[in-house]
Amino acid sequence: MSTDWSAMTTSDWAGLIITVVVFFGMLITFVRTLRPSKREELEKEKFKILDEDD
Repeated sequence: MSTDWSAMTTSDWAGLIITVVVFFGMLITFVRTLRPSKREELEKEKFKILDEDD
């Protein structure tokens, strides 16, 4: 099982780069948002979307 890197077209490279960038962007976002120190802040916002008064 190997990848023929030289046979990849420009579109293949563009798709690969975009996929990797989006993956790391989502990973960084999830890690920053779901770290344990943000738990209390997230708990405060938990039902905010259901409140019609705000």
